[in-house]
Amino acid sequence: MDSATLISFLAVDLLLVCVPGADWAYVIAAGLRGRSVGMAVTGLVSGYALHTALAAAGLAVLVAGSPELLTALTVAGAAYLVWLGWSVLRRPGVPQAGEAAAHDRWRVFLRGATISGLNPKGLLLYLSVLPQFLVTRDARLPVPAQTVTLGLLHMACCAAVYATVGVLARRLLGARPAAARAVTRTSGAAMLGIGAFLLVQRLALGG
Repeated sequence: MDSATLISFLAVDLLLVCVPGADWAYVIAAGLRGRSVGMAVTGLVSGYALHTALAAAGLAVLVAGSPELLTALTVAGAAYLVWLGWSVLRRPGVPQAGEAAAHDRWRVFLRGATISGLNPKGLLLYLSVLPQFLVTRDARLPVPAQTVTLGLLHMACCAAVYATVGVLARRLLGARPAAARAVTRTSGAAMLGIGAFLLVQRLALGG
């Protein structure tokens, strides 16, 4: 795998990561509700670490070849987004000072891991985009090692972009409770809307 391939993948991956979606909505909501942005980002990245491990083990091919399994994963992720988005809309957060309790930080981590682990956009990346950058002939690294390399690049992009988004949201809106509440509601609506759209789309395809 040469540097040109890595740069090409990095450019495509950054474009995908920089498109606002469920991950953005979650890290913004976590930051504005006084929760640890670091734990939220770590959770999101951990979900993609699971994707990477499964892809390297060849299980991503199994999922891609099983419409029923892919549908089940997509529906589970979409339903979770709907629930989480509705929860945020019911209790929109405002900037809060101080550190969250340890149990709250772990809950933030687990939510982040669940969101990215079931994120259909993540599934799309690992099932259709990433394989296009794997070199199957005359490669110095075996395909699983290449998959891990690209997966680590994706995780690094996610960590950098999401941490920046979360920190900027907290700093720019920290002294503006009304604006922060509006942004949090928007983030919740985004998660709910994305989840509802995916549910309708997947169930329609299944029907």
